Amino acid sequence: MGRVKYCKEIKIDPETAAKAMAYELHISPKHAREVCRAIKGKIVEDAETYLENVLDMKVAVPFKRYKKKVAHRRGLKNWYAGRYPMKATAAILKLLRNAKNNADYKGIDTETLRVWHVATKQGRTIRGIMPRAFGRATPKNTKTVTVEIMLREE
Repeated sequence: MGRVKYCKEIKIDPETAAKAMAYELHISPKHAREVCRAIKGKIVEDAETYLENVLDMKVAVPFKRYKKKVAHRRGLKNWYAGRYPMKATAAILKLLRNAKNNADYKGIDTETLRVWHVATKQGRTIRGIMPRAFGRATPKNTKTVTVEIMLREE
C-alpha cells in the first residue's frame, strides 16, 4: 500500500482538530460518497445517531448524485430518492468513532465537535477473474475506497 495523503490539510489550530482515515475499505464508492455527503457539517453526536438510525432502517440516506432507478423513501427532506447502505454506513460510523476517540485523546471536548471535512477517494482495485466456459475468463474486480474525516471544535 502506497502512502495516502489527506485531501485537505488542516489550516486551523491542530490543537482543536482531529482526523482519521480508513484505507481500502471494501464498500461501494457510490454509497460511501452519499453517506459522507449526508453527515458533512453535522455535530458529531448528531452524525453518530443519524448513522445508527440508518443502520436500524429508520432514516434513509438521500441519494443526490447516483439516483438513477433509486426508489422513493419516506421521511427525506427536500428530496425523494434514497437507500439504506448498510455496509458503507457501518464502516463510516466506525471511522467517525475513531476520529472522535482521537479528539478525546488529544484533550478536545467531544461535545462541541463538528464534522468539518469528510471525503472518499478511490483505493486500489483488486483484480480477479471469473472462469467461463471453453477456457475463457471474465474480469471480476473489486473496487476499494479510502475515507477520511476531519473534526473541528466549534
